[in-house]
Amino acid sequence: MNTATASAAAAPRSFKDVWLISAGHGLTHWYPATFYILLPLIGKELGLSYTEIGLIMTVQHLAGAISNVPGGILVDAIGKMGYLMATSLFWVGFPYALMSLTHSFWMLLVCVTLVGIGNNIWHPAAIPTLAHRYSERKGLVLSFHGMGGNLGEALAPFVIGALLAWFSWRAVVVINVIPGMIMAALILVMLGAFSMTKGGGEHAGGAGARARRDRGGYLRDFVSLLRNKALMLVACSSAFRTMTQVGLLTFLPVYLAYELNYSPFAVGICLTVLQVAGFIAAPIGGHLSDTMGRRRVIMSSMVLTAVMIVGMALAGKSVTFVIFIALVGFFLYAMRPVLQAWAIESTPKNLAGTGVGLQFGIQAIGASIAPAVFGMIADAYDIYTGFYFLAGTIALANVLVFFIPNGEAERARAVAVN
Repeated sequence: MNTATASAAAAPRSFKDVWLISAGHGLTHWYPATFYILLPLIGKELGLSYTEIGLIMTVQHLAGAISNVPGGILVDAIGKMGYLMATSLFWVGFPYALMSLTHSFWMLLVCVTLVGIGNNIWHPAAIPTLAHRYSERKGLVLSFHGMGGNLGEALAPFVIGALLAWFSWRAVVVINVIPGMIMAALILVMLGAFSMTKGGGEHAGGAGARARRDRGGYLRDFVSLLRNKALMLVACSSAFRTMTQVGLLTFLPVYLAYELNYSPFAVGICLTVLQVAGFIAAPIGGHLSDTMGRRRVIMSSMVLTAVMIVGMALAGKSVTFVIFIALVGFFLYAMRPVLQAWAIESTPKNLAGTGVGLQFGIQAIGASIAPAVFGMIADAYDIYTGFYFLAGTIALANVLVFFIPNGEAERARAVAVN
């Protein structure tokens, strides 16, 4: 019987769940990518400054920073991953539909706050599910999950840019709710009963063990993660990388629309180029990190990202600018699944959701800082100076990688097994 059990455990898993969860991840990124295209139109309609445009995204990511850790704890406490992922998809899409009724800056801030809360339930549920179901190939599997996000971000600008030729931005945000509702229903049907418990076939603790854990136990677990040097350094490095990403995604469309007078469709094409490059890079980075090591892939990608952002700023209004956009997307997104895999390896399995929530919470703090700072720099100097600021943030992310200790992941896995 033991032999049969071992053989079953060793049998390769179907990637069906990988594709489903990755597709869902694509839609959690589809909605923010849609909003980046709409921001220049909303900014012009409401007469917003660069600082106010940056503040919109700062509020969204600040809401995410506040909600990420409670979201991770909620995932570990409930464990119903399918229900949580479906809830996240609905919660992300619906507030964007509410924006169709928005005619003031402050109401817009309320909508993006709701988006920031809902979007951060997804990752603490999805990433541990994939990492632990495919533990020997987590770098590759998480790269597929990242590719889903890149695909959503690549298709959304193209599709939404085309729709804006026929509809107003207010009509577009209402139409945009439909794909999220369909995907949420699919996840409910196919993964609704899945739980990282013994009953669900995954987590060693079980629902009963979670029920017996009191608030003091959660607090002690959370404090142990704050003392986990590897996890915290990976999370802080991720935060600086995310500052670069969010600053670029917020103000690249604004730059293209305001400075280069691109149409919404042309802006969408440029953002699609950025995301297609990231789509290609994610599995390459994930696979190389599984074979060559996380540190080497991350450091090389970060250095090249900083160089490409500087090149993009220097290229100005030339055609070369679009080439640099593609190169930035390639190197920037190559490291995302690698950092996620490194964080998972540094976290005990029973705290996987909380660990991911902590990582994304710290990332969201960085994401909340970048747009506001970029906007203030652009208003005080010019938008090109803001791009140099982003090159500096990715350079700081690379510095932190130097200090991540070797062997921490192995010790964390040993703790999880014991």
